[in-house]
Formats: sequence, C-alpha cells, structure tokens
Amino acid sequence: MTNEHDTSVQPSQTFDYHGQKVRWGAVGEGPPLVLVHGTPFSSAVWRKIIPYSCDHRRVYFYDLLGYGQSEMRDGQDVSLGVQNKVLEALLEHWELDSPDVVGHDFGGATVLRAHLLGERNYRSMTLIDPVAIAPWGTALIRHARQHEAVFAGLPAYVHEAIVPAYIAGSAHQTLPAETMALYATPWFGEQGQAAFYRQVAQMDERYTDEVEPSYAKIRCPVLILWGEQDRWISVEHGRTLAKKIPGSTLKIIPGAGHIVQEDAPEAVVAALLKFLP
Repeated sequence: MTNEHDTSVQPSQTFDYHGQKVRWGAVGEGPPLVLVHGTPFSSAVWRKIIPYSCDHRRVYFYDLLGYGQSEMRDGQDVSLGVQNKVLEALLEHWELDSPDVVGHDFGGATVLRAHLLGERNYRSMTLIDPVAIAPWGTALIRHARQHEAVFAGLPAYVHEAIVPAYIAGSAHQTLPAETMALYATPWFGEQGQAAFYRQVAQMDERYTDEVEPSYAKIRCPVLILWGEQDRWISVEHGRTLAKKIPGSTLKIIPGAGHIVQEDAPEAVVAALLKFLP
C-alpha cells in the first residue's frame, strides 16, 4: 500500500522522557489520531496505515521507550508499568486532550492503562490484537523471561536467527525480507540484543491484571480488531475482551495473524474509516 521506507512516516522528532529519548512523528491535518505499536515492533508497523489516515487526521506515532529508534540503555525500565506514563507525557507534550487512539499488542495495554490509571480521555479507542487479558506471552517469551542473562549473552548469529523466527510467527502470511529487516534490525548488535531480552524479562501479567477489572469503566467507544489466525494471542481472547467492555464492537479479520497491519492493512484502514467519529 506504500513504500517500505516512506520517509513521511519516520519518527524524526525527539521527546525527552526523564532523560531518555523517545522518537516520534506527526503528519497530516485534522482531528488528532494517536497510534501506539506493540512488541517486538516499532512505529514502522503503521507505515501502511498512516498514508490513508493523514488526509483527514493529524496522525501522531512514536517508538515505545526501549524500542525502534527510541533510546535503549542498560538498566532501563521498559515495562508496561512505564509505557503508559510515557504515552501520558507525550499526550501532554502534544497538547492533546481527547484524541482518537489506536493500540496494537502492548500498545493496546498501554492505551488502556493510560485511560484507566492515568485518567486520560479519548474520543475513541481501537484495540488491535491487544495484550489485555492473561495469560499472554509465547513459549519463547516465557522461557527467555526466566533466563534473560543467558539469552542476552547468546552469540550474535544465534540471536539474529531467533528474532526473525520469532517475528515470523506474528504474521499469517510470509513477511518479505525488507519488512522483516524493519522489525528485526533494531534488536541486532550488542545494544539491541540486550534491549530485546530486557523488554522480554520485564513482561509481567500483573500490568494487565491491574486494569482488567476496570474494562467495564472505559469512557469512550471501543472497536476491537482481531486477526482470526493470530497464533500469539487467540481470537478467543478478543471475544472475551469484547464481553468485558460494554458496547464495544469486535471485528474478526480473516486471513490475518497477530500483526494485522501487515497481513490485512486494507481491513484496518477500512475499519478505522468507518469507526472513527
């Protein structure tokens, strides 16, 4: 739908979050639309969505702290416990009081926590295969979480085989090499490898357990999109989540896995165009 390396959707600006650099970007004109990616991805996941949204929206996107082009450093807190605070700080920086928000995977947990714990108001919320209900986490993630130091110390060639194999499982279709490089390359090198297993080690279901009882208190319209062939988080989680959010709409997308933005970007665009106020 658009070039893999479209410079208009690069997070070219920098925000300082407690001395840590968060990369972000904004394009288009109109009511604000905020896009929040998940793990182990970056804002590149929105590159096929943004060009079809920015004609009528001011679209904001960023790389989560410790991901993509945002800062990675030793001892960094990149858990879900801090990501919602980063989002809240960005919303203040952008001076957005009630934007439409879209969250994928960890981004879903992030926008939910910012809304329910940080009391940020949204005009609408779209959740795409979100991390929202325990249990979550693949077999690799569960194992690596228990052995962070061992995995962080793997030879580079082993790590550089593991990450693409892991990311491949997020898609129902085969990801082209160029697309795989967009997602995998930030996790390569000494710094990237350590950052990859750092974020894995900090994955904790208590961050979703903390807000799950409050899903019925969400204060805006909610659309849930779920890839029918999601191998990371079953579509049954989507059905359960929809029941927990009164008035929400669940749309299951056939032919799509966990990363719907790659498998069926046109379905995401169509759903947003129909749903957004």
